[in-house]
Amino acid sequence: MQATLSDHALDELAKLVAARGLSGDTARWVMLDGGRTNKTWRVTDGARQIVAKLFAQNSQNPLFPNDPANEIRALRHLEPHNLAPRLVDHFATPFGQCVIYEHLKGETWKNNPSPVARLLKRLHRLDAPEGLRTPPNGSRALQRQGEMILDLCPKPLADWARTLMPVVVVPPVGASCMLHGDPVAGNIIGAGRDWRLIDWQCPATGDPCEDIAIFLSPAMQLAYRGTSLSVAEEAAFLGAYDDAKVMERYTNLAPWYHWRMMAYCLWQHAKGDSQAETRTIAEARALGHLPQESIASVLR
Repeated sequence: MQATLSDHALDELAKLVAARGLSGDTARWVMLDGGRTNKTWRVTDGARQIVAKLFAQNSQNPLFPNDPANEIRALRHLEPHNLAPRLVDHFATPFGQCVIYEHLKGETWKNNPSPVARLLKRLHRLDAPEGLRTPPNGSRALQRQGEMILDLCPKPLADWARTLMPVVVVPPVGASCMLHGDPVAGNIIGAGRDWRLIDWQCPATGDPCEDIAIFLSPAMQLAYRGTSLSVAEEAAFLGAYDDAKVMERYTNLAPWYHWRMMAYCLWQHAKGDSQAETRTIAEARALGHLPQESIASVLR
């Protein structure tokens, strides 16, 4: 979860933003919900609204990297495409790197996954800028990443998770595209047909199934929306994405994505996240293995 910034540090940050001509001395700063690593504020100065995003220092996450340079790179690349907010400025502060971008009007996505599917498909039609990371591609690479995450967990939990490892083999795909890397509900803002993606700290270039899996993940839906997608909602998303080859590949890889996310939730559980057990159970149930009571008993 986000750590709080002292009143003194926030005052100093506000002065730095004002010194760059981005706000006035009387601008109103309101902390935004949603981010679990970095701190963000809506800064209102008259009719102008911007978002100030302060990156956490020394953030280590085995699934979602946190890189301000890549956020800057992604926002610059996407400016002509109406997929992300417009980058306004970026600079170093004593409290971490600060990225300023336009504030998007609208609400955080909650219902009807079809517009999200179309949004991601628009993104996946684009080539990525140079320098972005490449996430795991194919079942063997997903297995290696899942194993790496489990190595960070207590051995009894890791051993239990390995008993649920899928066996299907899916080769890497040759084609790659630009990925958001973290398209959870909290990072999708808009209304009606106009939706955009925020929080570009872990963009990538690779298999579009990576983004699809993270959006559809029961754990990530629980974390940001409070409930997993229904069978009908997932079917609506897959239908709206409207790419038979990608959907077939995702269906084949889905057990591996659920297994990797389960490993990630176990890592969160080991780090003291009180809600991670529920998310772990959701991913394990998506794998179709154990009843909820057995999974919960292992975690305790």
